[in-house]
Amino acid sequence: MEVPIESISQLGLSFFGLTSETAPIIRANLFTQIHEIVFHGKGGYDWHTVYEMPRWLRQFTFNKIDEFYKKENEEYEKAKGGGSNKSTLIDPSGKINKENWKSVPKPITPGTSNNSSKPRVKYK
Repeated sequence: MEVPIESISQLGLSFFGLTSETAPIIRANLFTQIHEIVFHGKGGYDWHTVYEMPRWLRQFTFNKIDEFYKKENEEYEKAKGGGSNKSTLIDPSGKINKENWKSVPKPITPGTSNNSSKPRVKYK
């Protein structure tokens, strides 16, 4: 009598635990990781180089890029949150804040002078 391949392992798993149910998930994770390294590596890596990397090096590279972007995001949030005492021209509802609008300096247009005591000279 012939024994089915699945029952050869005592755990009931085939080839190092890779089954037909987990293979598509693992494959999608691999390609997602490769994409993230290539895309967020800002041109430092191409797809084939990352695909051929040893697993440990690809994981290390992915973790370093992930760590960099998390730190960058934290710094951005900290800078964004630290500016709460700044006034803006537009309030959270999207309307113009009239009090702050009055304090905005008026633009200087060409041909006008802020100092009226000096005569204007036109050049020919």
